[in-house]
Amino acid sequence: MIKAIRYIGVFISVLFLAHSCVMETESLDETFVRPSIKSDLPEILSNGKLTVLIENSSTSYFIYKEKKMGFEYELLKLFADEIGVRLEVKVVHNLDNLIGMLNKGEGDLISCNYTVTKERGKLVSFSEPFLHAHQVLVQRKPEGWEDMKEEEWREKLLTSADELVGKSVHVWKNSSYYQRLEHLQEEIGDTIHIEAVEGNMGGEELVEMVAEGLIDYTIIEDNVAKINTEFFSNLDASLALSVNQKMAFGMRKSSHLLKAKLDEWLIKFKKKGVFSHIYRRYFESKHLGFDTKKSFLALNGTNISEFDHYFKQAAKNSGWDWRHLSSVCYQESKFNPNALSFGGAYGMMQFMPNTGPSYGVFPDSDPLTQIMGGAMKLKADEKYWSMVTDPLQRKKFSLASYNAGRGHILDAQRLAKKHGLNPNIWDDNVEQMLLNLSKQEYYQDEVVRHGMVRSRTTYNYVREVTERYFEWIAIYD
Repeated sequence: MIKAIRYIGVFISVLFLAHSCVMETESLDETFVRPSIKSDLPEILSNGKLTVLIENSSTSYFIYKEKKMGFEYELLKLFADEIGVRLEVKVVHNLDNLIGMLNKGEGDLISCNYTVTKERGKLVSFSEPFLHAHQVLVQRKPEGWEDMKEEEWREKLLTSADELVGKSVHVWKNSSYYQRLEHLQEEIGDTIHIEAVEGNMGGEELVEMVAEGLIDYTIIEDNVAKINTEFFSNLDASLALSVNQKMAFGMRKSSHLLKAKLDEWLIKFKKKGVFSHIYRRYFESKHLGFDTKKSFLALNGTNISEFDHYFKQAAKNSGWDWRHLSSVCYQESKFNPNALSFGGAYGMMQFMPNTGPSYGVFPDSDPLTQIMGGAMKLKADEKYWSMVTDPLQRKKFSLASYNAGRGHILDAQRLAKKHGLNPNIWDDNVEQMLLNLSKQEYYQDEVVRHGMVRSRTTYNYVREVTERYFEWIAIYD
């Protein structure tokens, strides 16, 4: 049944697929536990690089608008800067191989929302913890919850662990979640139907399946749930199923000097304001940024915005209708010149710091400059997709790359070609492959070069901007 489910196209996007790393099942024989290579801090300093074995996830590492991001990635990048070396990222597709790769010298650190456990402590050395998190049940709010009072829909949710008796909970077989469910069964004294999922399906993919109604329950850490429940408003993750657990980086047992240096740095760094800032940006900020579902018509029936004349000016040389540009701006910032996203994008048109200057847009630029820069960027994107001959389809490709970056769209295009779809048609072709880029079996495909993406976000972005545009051209001249 799970195999069939895996091929149903679901999921969201940005950013950002996370789950706690697997409970490694390899036997604890000497060849597995003992490192086969001598490499500690002196060797890292001599080579000039720190190599991290990392998962492609919303808490560890992902690419957002061509920028490398991730809570753990940012911490390790700052640590690498501190010791004067380059951070090399090696994305691991099969997390069951993490410790073997570590002890063979393919990396110096493990970074994957790694929970400190007694069993893992036999295999690796853990760093000073950088987070504490507990496991939570992810469940769907009842049908029609939007029209209910909170206390009404909460009455229909599971509110205690013993209510899981007789329920089916989908988790990865080799994860700490599976182990926790087994312990819960013993504590409750009754049966929970633990549905073991294959290892090529990530925790966030299971969260998406709950949101889409394909499965009813899964388990994930609360720090990851904070991100996912923001993307999926129909999910609840308030039921705790474990005590707080330590999250840390993993190292070889022989990496004594690296561990000492990293621990020293983490202890000091966690007390600094920059650590709190990074934490809030990933786990407390609004990743989607703005409520884009409501039409602006409900807010203003006379003009689209106070900046209509600027959009009309920007439209003259961009090849984009001023109402189309307005729709993009509304989606990005609700016409807020001072908007700032969790990824660092700024202004009305949400330029990334590494992109805005190329179009003359800086955080303190005036609204006209911001709008003109956004129009120039959309024009450049449309020129890039010149192989797409249909004008409307080409603009949809442009919108998608404006939102997610060209790299992810190129990946979706390559997947479309590989799976017999038209790589130059967005609707029902490339957009379908984009949706699949949130699934491990797709973003780990050999033709994919930019990893996973919060694809539902970009999928919805293109549709909502386009629908709003057609709504506005029927009303505004």
